[in-house]
Amino acid sequence: MAESTITAKGQTTVPADIRAVMRAKPGTRLVWSAMPDGTIIVRAKTQSIRDMAGMLKAPKGKRVAIEDMNPWR
Repeated sequence: MAESTITAKGQTTVPADIRAVMRAKPGTRLVWSAMPDGTIIVRAKTQSIRDMAGMLKAPKGKRVAIEDMNPWR
């Protein structure tokens, strides 16, 4: 188990083995989540929603109007 200490300024060092697993490098942003049971989850923020721009291509063929997509109407 990896361990680190929080400084008086609230800073800590992510242990090298954890950085390797996260593939973290200088500038990697960390997202901290506190769970109701007191567990803290830390994950590396590797992508922004903006990185996904252009990933999907418009389908070829017949186009369907938005109004026709809702089966409840």
